[in-house]
Amino acid sequence: MKRTHLIAGIILIFITFILLWLFLFRQDNKSNTELQTVVAERRDIGSSVLATGIIKPKVGAEVKVGSRISGVVKKLRANIGDYVQAGQVIAEIDDAELRAKLNQNLAAVNKARADYDYAKLNMERQASLLEQNYISRQTYDLAENAFKIADAQLKQAEANAEVAKVQLSYTSIYALTSGVIASVSTQEGETVMAGLAAPTFVNIIDLTRLEVQVYVDETDIGKILIGQEATFTVDTYSDTDFKGNVTAIYPKAVIQDNVVNYIVVVEIIDFKDKILRPEMTATVTIHLETRKNVIAIPSKAIIRERGERFVTVLENGTAVSRKIKTGWYNSSFTEVVDGLNEGETVLLPE
Repeated sequence: MKRTHLIAGIILIFITFILLWLFLFRQDNKSNTELQTVVAERRDIGSSVLATGIIKPKVGAEVKVGSRISGVVKKLRANIGDYVQAGQVIAEIDDAELRAKLNQNLAAVNKARADYDYAKLNMERQASLLEQNYISRQTYDLAENAFKIADAQLKQAEANAEVAKVQLSYTSIYALTSGVIASVSTQEGETVMAGLAAPTFVNIIDLTRLEVQVYVDETDIGKILIGQEATFTVDTYSDTDFKGNVTAIYPKAVIQDNVVNYIVVVEIIDFKDKILRPEMTATVTIHLETRKNVIAIPSKAIIRERGERFVTVLENGTAVSRKIKTGWYNSSFTEVVDGLNEGETVLLPE
């Protein structure tokens, strides 16, 4: 029995020793951690804003080409992915009916011109007879009126023929801008009906006129200015940094999942000989101006409580919590605008 009590006592003493050692070890480590300090000093801080964006065509870079007349699509000269030049024919509408109408109007012009020539000759003849008093003034007036009517009919016939020519020209559909065919919405043999809105044949996108629409958080939008430089990458060219400039900031917010963002437009100024396409996702870094010679501390030294920012400062060997006002920041350091002086020692938290 005594031997059992002795063994239990030894085990209890051993366990107590282990627990005491662990406690002292943790206290020693904690003390060492709490004594890690940094001195507030001046440095240059180059800040940036990181955001996600989507590549979009610029205004006017995406053109929908359609038909201004109704008819049957006789020839479609465009396929998705084809590159077309401005002025190139991309589709043709059956022109048989409109060509016949033009011929009819041209024939009407010829008849009106013949009537005009006869009326003019007759008026001149009647004028000569009037001078010799062979006819009455009323007879001359009738000839003059017939000439005026023939003149008006000729002008109307010529106008009708011009309208018919314009209508016939609509049977050839041209690319209004150079670019790549993005979509084709009709086929050869289909009948298109032109109403209040022209039926769309193809969409053309100029891939040299693209921009990035960047979604910037409301906390960072105040730092963005027009003219700032930006770089971005896309997944398909992950090893290439494309360059651009901020050209616009949309005033209206975009709210998604209760997160407020503002669209910042970045114009692409260097394509790096790569082909970028609309709707590609881009990771964008907008470079802000560099703050020079400002008081800064490591960002990890700042404690946030209830929307305020605090640091722990050593004052005469005593740790004192102090409220500060921060400015710009980068991945490692944060500018201290107020509440901390150069050379003061700040404790780093555990």
